[in-house]
Amino acid sequence: MEEDTDYRIRFSSLCFINDHVGFHGTVKSSPSDFIVIEIDEQGQLVNKTIDEPVCEISEIQPEPNNFPKKPKLDLQNLSSEDRSSQEVNTLARCSDNDPNHQSGSEKEDTVNNGTSKCEEKADVLSPFLDEKMNELLNRFACDIKEKWLSKTELNGPSPEFSIGRIHDKNQRASLHSAIRQKFPFLMTVGKNSDIVVKPNLHYKELCHLVSEEEAFEFFKYLDAKKENSKFTFKPDGNKDHRKAVHHFINKKFGNLVETKSFPELKYNANNLNVVITVRFREKAHKHGKRSVLECQKRKDTYTAFTLRKENLEMFEAIGFLAIKLGVIPSDFSYAGLKDKKAVTYQAMVVRKVTPERLKNIEKEIEKKRMNVFNIRSVDNSLRLGQLKGNHFDIVIRNLKNQINDSANLRERILEAIENVKNKGFVNYYGPQRFGKGRKVHTDQIGLALLKSEMVKAIKLFLTPEDLDDPINRAKKYFLQTEDAKGTLLLMPEFKVRERALLESLHRFGMTEEGCVQAWFSFPHSMRIFYVHAYSSKIWNEAVSYRLVTYGSRVVEGDLVCLEEDIDDEHLPNSKVHLVTEEEESANTYAIHQVVLPVLGYSIQYPKNKVGQWYHEILSRDGLQTCRFKVPALKLNVPGCYRQILKHPYNLSYQLKEDHDIDVKTEGSHIDEATLSLLISFDLDSSCYATVCLREIMKHDV
Repeated sequence: MEEDTDYRIRFSSLCFINDHVGFHGTVKSSPSDFIVIEIDEQGQLVNKTIDEPVCEISEIQPEPNNFPKKPKLDLQNLSSEDRSSQEVNTLARCSDNDPNHQSGSEKEDTVNNGTSKCEEKADVLSPFLDEKMNELLNRFACDIKEKWLSKTELNGPSPEFSIGRIHDKNQRASLHSAIRQKFPFLMTVGKNSDIVVKPNLHYKELCHLVSEEEAFEFFKYLDAKKENSKFTFKPDGNKDHRKAVHHFINKKFGNLVETKSFPELKYNANNLNVVITVRFREKAHKHGKRSVLECQKRKDTYTAFTLRKENLEMFEAIGFLAIKLGVIPSDFSYAGLKDKKAVTYQAMVVRKVTPERLKNIEKEIEKKRMNVFNIRSVDNSLRLGQLKGNHFDIVIRNLKNQINDSANLRERILEAIENVKNKGFVNYYGPQRFGKGRKVHTDQIGLALLKSEMVKAIKLFLTPEDLDDPINRAKKYFLQTEDAKGTLLLMPEFKVRERALLESLHRFGMTEEGCVQAWFSFPHSMRIFYVHAYSSKIWNEAVSYRLVTYGSRVVEGDLVCLEEDIDDEHLPNSKVHLVTEEEESANTYAIHQVVLPVLGYSIQYPKNKVGQWYHEILSRDGLQTCRFKVPALKLNVPGCYRQILKHPYNLSYQLKEDHDIDVKTEGSHIDEATLSLLISFDLDSSCYATVCLREIMKHDV
């Protein structure tokens, strides 16, 4: 594959609108030198703590009890640790001869060595059964286990044990649950007012696939029916075995739960392990007995939060959160993408997760340089562009003059900032929109997708750079062999997107249809991102052509926006006006009103040389008949309009001297080279701080 030019070279050909000299400096010396804070639609910074107390969350959307509309058992008053200890100990008493049964010390992490403490715990059945009946039930349970452990077949009809008649409906329902919680390998059946206990043959069947400890905990989880909870089996590197577990659970309990596989968090490059996570289906409840409002609340669980991340790609952050919460990346929504090498704050919403559940992982995600706060319940997800803009706090270090410029550095800096403050900057899409690879950029992948070249798009996505590291070695191996399974063994666990794609390719193959399915391993927002990258690249080239051809004049055939305060992304055709010859002569419009179309099926083109240029570029790229829809990937690109100039607002700055240099040599350049610029400003949504800084400094950032 022919090597593309470096992204810096691509951007050095873009235009400037101001005529000052500029200066040099280092941007993003560290992530803390580049702080990005989203501004929500109400104009508030999302890093500010919301006044609403966190404790109110549980009042808005409480976790349901394990036994809705039933009296609480003593079981509910025990800690989860105590319950596990007590229940597993009961099983242990019936399993002394089981060579596969783990001792308390071996499973300390999950059941806290309950065997040594069993006799100290209260029996959860004692509130319902007298001592004799309790003992008989325990003996029945042990008999069943002993026959299973001795592999003795249960001949004849399944053995049963009758508890007897219990007339109180609520007490009967609670006893059903208590028995199944204590003995998950048993099942209970109601016959009139009698409770009959039988062996749970599904439990026995599952024990052939997973450890008894896992089966025990799984059936306990299943019976509890705790909303928004999840159960995770132990890591498993055998795909065929995982398929068998998936098949069993979906066949036996598919109407109640769903299963998904995720890479193990503690990844070992030599041993690809995957965990199966189970969670209750949203529609598993008996809606007929609930109000429409209650059903809607259960179905639509949305939790909003502010995500702070440092030096972390946004999609990588989402992938990690998805694994920890047992959801998929497409369950997350956000208003905009954020830089990697920065400290960023942004609003997010996750579906199917309660605020309490999100709060439970706060400590774990700190290890990945992430924090979540302002956690609260909301009614809907976010959409791209649902923000007013972004606030930036930036430090530019190692300031110095441009080459062959002998003017005073401070004056150059102040002149540059004031110019851009007053005249604005060319509103290019920033380099982070296209990736920093030398060989492949995101816009090339987007072009392949628009042309429905699915296999080519996959290969572009997995094209390695000329670097010898695990990621690029894995990509190189894939292009040489197309062995998705082998590549998975080489690909680091934190490369969430690559691994998701490879998992799908391993399952569906490297055919056109297989590659279509592989792209569906990405959420819609990520698939459309690549197509938008191509549209963004063409827009950047178009605005450069427009400024070179016509300069700052507004000419006949230009497109202008008729309203001042309207969002580019949602500018309707009715608000876009085609400049006439008379309006050009009368200088009716100013350059800051000019917009250019971002490619899509619902936009109009300028009626001048710029419009001709668009059509020539589309023909060059093989898109002359493109409708900007990719039905196979469910992608529709209507397009939009974007102002060619933008202004920073609320701009402030300060020059500071670095005091960590002990000796200063005479001469202004040596002295001034120790300056740093602290600059803060706000930008509208979809504007790039690096592009604004490029205009100020007059060199690529």
